[in-house]
Amino acid sequence: MRGLLACATLARRAAASSTGSGAATTARRHLAGAAEAAEAELKKTALYDFHVAHGGKMVPFAGWSMPIQYKDTIMDSTLNCRANGSLFDVSHMCGLSLQGRQAIPFLESLVVADVAALKDGTGSLTVFTNDKGGAIDDSVVTKVNDHHVYLVVNAGCRDKDLAHIGAHMEAFQKKGGDVKWHVHDERSLLALQGPLAAPTLQLLTKEDLSKMYFSDFKMIDINGSACFLTRTGYTGEDGFEISVPSENAVDLAKALLEKSEGKVRLTGLGARDSLRLEAGLCLYGNDMEQHITPVEAGLSWAIGKRRKAEGGFLGAEVILKQLKEGPKIRRVGIFSQGPPPRSHSEIVSGTGENIGEVTSGGFSPCLKKNIAMGYVKNGLHKAGTEFKVVVRGKQYDAVVTKMPFVPTKYYKAP
Repeated sequence: MRGLLACATLARRAAASSTGSGAATTARRHLAGAAEAAEAELKKTALYDFHVAHGGKMVPFAGWSMPIQYKDTIMDSTLNCRANGSLFDVSHMCGLSLQGRQAIPFLESLVVADVAALKDGTGSLTVFTNDKGGAIDDSVVTKVNDHHVYLVVNAGCRDKDLAHIGAHMEAFQKKGGDVKWHVHDERSLLALQGPLAAPTLQLLTKEDLSKMYFSDFKMIDINGSACFLTRTGYTGEDGFEISVPSENAVDLAKALLEKSEGKVRLTGLGARDSLRLEAGLCLYGNDMEQHITPVEAGLSWAIGKRRKAEGGFLGAEVILKQLKEGPKIRRVGIFSQGPPPRSHSEIVSGTGENIGEVTSGGFSPCLKKNIAMGYVKNGLHKAGTEFKVVVRGKQYDAVVTKMPFVPTKYYKAP
């Protein structure tokens, strides 16, 4: 991705020059052509033209051309989501269904959730693990019924996730297991988030959304389209993820914006990152990776009670041992002074000893202060523990704090 951005930047610089030799002109044309070729390789969602028409600044992300922001600043977009609402295009993410009499036992061999214990039409965050207990990806998994599971995996992990699931499914089927899958490439995914999400969406469906709670799932008609609706999100706010047939995605986006009377705004990946960080939510590739277990990531709550007792998933031996004895490192929330720490900023003790590393960090638009997440040695993870973060070669005061940084507002059953 960095190469694509660099190529585009060089092309713009070259095109901006109005003088030069024939060789320079040739170079400019070559760079411009390379940038166009790079952009052509990027996949586009069904809303690409809609984003561009509304001022979306498109950037490469996980092989897709996605809006990082629109006309608002990232700070303004973040604040508007918390005050009113945001509409995100997250169609780059991968939705898929597993179906069959053994769909749930098959999935449970790959994830830490107790999927069988979920009520029909409810879901949970889970983690795909490898044989060492590390995270292959995190996902929201929904039990539609005993023979159908719907899940969404991260865009950047799509290829490896599908290869991983596919390989294990083939082996499972050869042993007589009844499971098949369908990747929902015919659908787009919209995330409607914020306090106006429910009242706005209610205007487009006959379903009573007041009886639909956090993590609930329904297949319903929205704006005349057959949609998969999950009350969930990645901002800490109340909201929904709407899987809609791609041919109806633009019409649905327009309807949601119009029904909110302009208060719900199109929002890009920049604000989405600020919002999820304020909510203390992991970003795979930063805060979770192949060598980080769910226990180390502070996601022990996502491991079902039965799974903690029985195991039965990849890397269970490592994870169950960590649950019993404690992990060597733990994910923590951090407040810091000075410039905002970023991914890979070193965490050191007062004597300069390395005790960890920042994985995500930035300036919180809502709190007006630096926030970050990172991993520190076990024992140094309790709220109030003080240390230093190293930013551009200088040490700055930092302290462990509880997460989420901004209180969540999920709509839960009374």
